[in-house]
Amino acid sequence: MVQFKVSAIVASLAGAQAFAPASFIAQNTKSLSSLHESNKPFFADDAVEEATTTATKARDAPQEIMDEASDALTSVGWSAPMMEAELTSDDPFVQRINDQIQQESGVQLDELLNPAKVVNLERDLVNLRAELASLTGNKIDDVIGLTTEEVDNGGGGEEADKLRKKIDKKEKDLLIERRSVFRGWLKNVFLGQAILSLGLSWVMVNDPAILFGKYDWYQNTRSIDVSIQVLGFWWWWLFIVPSLRSRRPKGFEKKALDIAFLGTPAVSLIAPVATKDTVAIWIANFVLVAGAYAFAYATYNEDDDDNDGSKDPAWLKFIYKSLDFGSGRERGARQ
Repeated sequence: MVQFKVSAIVASLAGAQAFAPASFIAQNTKSLSSLHESNKPFFADDAVEEATTTATKARDAPQEIMDEASDALTSVGWSAPMMEAELTSDDPFVQRINDQIQQESGVQLDELLNPAKVVNLERDLVNLRAELASLTGNKIDDVIGLTTEEVDNGGGGEEADKLRKKIDKKEKDLLIERRSVFRGWLKNVFLGQAILSLGLSWVMVNDPAILFGKYDWYQNTRSIDVSIQVLGFWWWWLFIVPSLRSRRPKGFEKKALDIAFLGTPAVSLIAPVATKDTVAIWIANFVLVAGAYAFAYATYNEDDDDNDGSKDPAWLKFIYKSLDFGSGRERGARQ
């Protein structure tokens, strides 16, 4: 039927072309075009448009959530916790955590066993709660200081349930970390470890046979004693200084141990060029550490206590993070 109509219109146009006015031809041509378009399925355009809209919404939804959370925190001056940048002790977010811990336990943030982890967990929870609030349709400007129950408006589907589980796990971890205080007895353990390492390293550089002479592997392996002697003067950087730094000293002692931590590996690397005497190299390390204490004591200023490392040059931060194996990483507690 459609084919017949098309043929009829074409025939009428051909027959009337010679004498029909231009407006008549244009009108019939338009009719032909409309008839051709009417042969397409009526639902084609609607289906394509709907699929495109759905895909666009699915793609933009996560970004909208993060944008809303970021805008909410920025509007009240709390953009820092949403960022991955370092947080210093002067940051309002860190100060707020410190005040809470003082009220709960009567100690400062840096007196916890792992202060850096506490700050990171708190920041993660702010991000997750802001995201949960957006997913559940809870339009609030500031999630900082609010509990999960206060920001959760219910619903949100499977994605919101996953967020709730993640938040629950982090809240349990945070509870444990906030109660883990760096007690005095633990500081004494590190001090004892440093003293024991000092005596052990001295024996190693002098006469390793005192410790290992009864073992067959020591007697039957050539030059094993030299290897142990070398390890003896490296003990300063590997165990002695890190053990002292793990006590989280303050004042001039902190400054002295920071200098010693950078100086002892330099001595252990350079000194063998001048001498092969392991005892002399051990003594050189001892002199450096003692000198670091004397220099720090003579040049110490109480204003240095306000320095949390945030103003240190980038190269110095890189050295600390690269060389520090964990003991002494407590300076990161303020980041």
